[in-house]
Amino acid sequence: MQKLKINDEVVVLAGKDFGKKGKVTNINWKTRKVLVEGVNLVKKAVRPTQEDAQGGIKDIEKELDISNVAIVSPKTGGPSRVRIENKDGKKVRVAVKCGTVLS
Repeated sequence: MQKLKINDEVVVLAGKDFGKKGKVTNINWKTRKVLVEGVNLVKKAVRPTQEDAQGGIKDIEKELDISNVAIVSPKTGGPSRVRIENKDGKKVRVAVKCGTVLS
């Protein structure tokens, strides 16, 4: 069972976006990178295409290393690690900081 899943609310622990919160939109387990909504925005020059006739400079989201994000604890609202526990014969994710079960 993975400790981080898509649509989890995470907080950035390091880098230029330290402290920002967002939802996980994509996870690449091979490169251990995660894409977070609204975080790590960079400018990119985009050529005009048929879909986007304007082109120009756009803000796009770049991936972060998975070690630089932590799940937001539902009770405290701060960063928390995740523990895997067995409850009623099923494995569940539990926030270490507050002890609540994550969906």
